Amino acid sequence: MTDETPGAEPKPAAGGYRVLARKYRPQSFADLIGHGPMVQTLRNAFETGRVAQAWMLTGVRGVGKTTTARILARALNYELPGRAGGPSVDLSEEGVHCRAIMEGRHVDVIEMDAASHTSVNDVREVIEAARYKPVSARYKVYIVDEVHMLSAAAFNALLKTLEEPPEHVKFVFATTEIRKVPITVLSRCQRFDLRRIEASVLQAHLARVAAAEKVEVAPEAIALVARAAEGSVRDGLTILDQAIAYGGDDGVTPETVRSMLGLADRERVIDLFEAVMKGDVAAALRELSEQYDVGADPAVVLSDLAAFVHLVTRIRHVPSSADDPALTEAERVRGRAFAEGLSVRVLSRAWQILLKGLAEVQTAPRPLPAAEMVLVRLAYAADLPTPDEAIRQLRDGLGAPQPGPGPSAGGGGSGGGGAQAQGRVLPTLAASSPRPTARALPAREPAALVVASFEDAIRLAERNRDVGLKFALERHVRLVRFEDGRIEFNPVPGANPGLAGEIGRKLSLWTNRRWIVAVSGETGAPTVAETREATRSRLVDDARADPTVAAILARFPGAEIVDVQFPDAAGGTGAADGGFDDLGDAPLPDLDGYELVEEFGDFDD
Repeated sequence: MTDETPGAEPKPAAGGYRVLARKYRPQSFADLIGHGPMVQTLRNAFETGRVAQAWMLTGVRGVGKTTTARILARALNYELPGRAGGPSVDLSEEGVHCRAIMEGRHVDVIEMDAASHTSVNDVREVIEAARYKPVSARYKVYIVDEVHMLSAAAFNALLKTLEEPPEHVKFVFATTEIRKVPITVLSRCQRFDLRRIEASVLQAHLARVAAAEKVEVAPEAIALVARAAEGSVRDGLTILDQAIAYGGDDGVTPETVRSMLGLADRERVIDLFEAVMKGDVAAALRELSEQYDVGADPAVVLSDLAAFVHLVTRIRHVPSSADDPALTEAERVRGRAFAEGLSVRVLSRAWQILLKGLAEVQTAPRPLPAAEMVLVRLAYAADLPTPDEAIRQLRDGLGAPQPGPGPSAGGGGSGGGGAQAQGRVLPTLAASSPRPTARALPAREPAALVVASFEDAIRLAERNRDVGLKFALERHVRLVRFEDGRIEFNPVPGANPGLAGEIGRKLSLWTNRRWIVAVSGETGAPTVAETREATRSRLVDDARADPTVAAILARFPGAEIVDVQFPDAAGGTGAADGGFDDLGDAPLPDLDGYELVEEFGDFDD
């Protein structure tokens, strides 16, 4: 809800200067901006006599929670001199109690800061005082600011009085952390969410305040102030107050606001975006350096750059976003051009790089070099094709860009630009020349891989680091027939029902030719794991029968043979279950020279 003229607090008796955020503090519901649904709800409630006993006002800082609470207290106690009346949202005339309530000095409107009154004793005083009728007003109104900071005991102590207060008592709570308020309290209140003020509404309000102050403020400067306020009226008025003092007799210009807040010129941010999208590193670094020299914060520049990426993405999906009055003409026109020329994948990649780079710049000991490295990274990433485009280029026989030149190191954007390299031409980048590409070569299929045995298939799975398939081949496959390109097997009970399809799919991928894998009803050979275990057991049994080993086992009661290893040519040892090529079906040789691995139990000697 808006009004043509901003409300203003009564002038202080001392005549001292009052900041704009206090001077133009709303005095009635008509002065509030952006909170129409709440005002309409209260109007209907007052007209029908459905006045609640408690209200919860929530929202970000500076949207008018405390001010709305005072106006609500004024409306509850509205009384014109010599006339009977009741609660009303029509506060066009100043009532008996209005001035004292809005100045925070009325005896029956008690404002309490929960940040400094958090204990149950503070709430107990409120409960005790609530029993007494108001001194002069219609209702005794308790305004509790930042109510989420009350302790759990204080909330519990307040519940009974909050649910069934005396008829003359009303509660108005305000908080920025609604999630920290117990649900038992919320259920006893009517809740109003005071949302951020829209940029266009805030700009109009700031323009009215500037006109009332007889200060010349450029429309673009007002737009910059509204954008910096992020939906907070108080922040917007505070920034405007500072800008008026900073600008002096020259008024408030866009350059004044940018210099004061360390903001980057919006149009120069767009120039920077164009440079990195073209892959022109030199132009991007030069632009960042010039903005830094005139006072722009590198982190703010990257933040504005990310905001423009978001704007271009929104315009691409919702073209009407470009009609937002809060946007400058350059943002509208050039934003549309970029939205038509850049793909969503490129914009998403730029957003991710900027989001990560912004955190790096904010924590870096030297923000400017860190920001420059982010721009270099972004320029090179913008010049790269997306994965699907790279695959398409390979399939079409197009050579990849020549390694070496990279994004342009000189002016003019001759580095080729991500837009042209990926088949996208931006209207603003038409003068850029495409990056030279390698000579197109005929596509060649990789040679097929021969798998001579089932053991080779297992090794192939191991080489490709597919542990799951290697385990399944060794323990779940009873081989019936094998030949290069075809496998028949009988799965063990409990094996994966889709094992045959998985084996065929992965072998076809690894060998570059089709494999036929079928499940057979024949019994098949033992699994590889069963064969290895049988071989190991046979070797252990034969070793146990050796007289020397038998003597050792008899000398150390509880000792057990767990494995048999063979010495290799290099003097090392190889496990008996190392594979088919290690043993085959050859008879066990003489145990002289073999190394026995024994596991000893407890013994006394």
